[in-house]
Amino acid sequence: MNIYQHILQKSAAGKKQFAVLIDPDKETESSLLSLGELANQGLVDYFFVGGSLLTQDCIDACIATIKSVSNIPVVLFPGSVLQINQKADGLLFLSLISGRNADLLIGKHVVSAPMLKQSKLEVLPTGYMLIDGGHPTSVSYMSNTTPIPADKKDIAVCTAMAGELLGLKLIFMDAGSGAAHPVSEVMVTAVKKAIGIPLIVGGGIKSAEKAKAIFDAGADVVVVGNAIESNRALIQEIAAIIS
Repeated sequence: MNIYQHILQKSAAGKKQFAVLIDPDKETESSLLSLGELANQGLVDYFFVGGSLLTQDCIDACIATIKSVSNIPVVLFPGSVLQINQKADGLLFLSLISGRNADLLIGKHVVSAPMLKQSKLEVLPTGYMLIDGGHPTSVSYMSNTTPIPADKKDIAVCTAMAGELLGLKLIFMDAGSGAAHPVSEVMVTAVKKAIGIPLIVGGGIKSAEKAKAIFDAGADVVVVGNAIESNRALIQEIAAIIS
């Protein structure tokens, strides 16, 4: 079964899914080995690998290390074309539909399309929506776009609906790495009710309780990164609420 079909089937069955976001710059070989083993025990569904800006050429080694200890699918969450890697299982083909930066709506996609067509990566067309998380984040700075205001759920709803109508297969609402606060449950619920495709939510989720609140609001997949870097036990805590 491919990754997208897995997401669809679990979503249709009402089963929540958990993705661990890995920033290759912030992990060592030993920490990745430990993380992979913890993820196996915690029934993590996916590893998302990538970042807005990677300063070390280590994404290849990062993926190889994770795959040496885990069969959990590795999905690229690329901040640039340079982060495409054939060792991964899939790639979130992100169109930044919340912004008006043409490069991130279609420009970079044109550049990367030939290599993706020739690769064995499963490409997942994803409408990516930045939501204001309380302070500027790396992704908002690097993308040169303004996030959707946290209290403007109608804008988020209409943006997500447009993404679905354009044929995108997933919607990913992200408050950004290290956000002061996550996407609100009110906004998550409103967007989920308006679309018929799976909803991914990440950014600023720092506890199992907050992850549960986001799941209960309607998210099909919750993504946690920064909080797990400092608290590995969070993997088991989140797994416990969705098992």
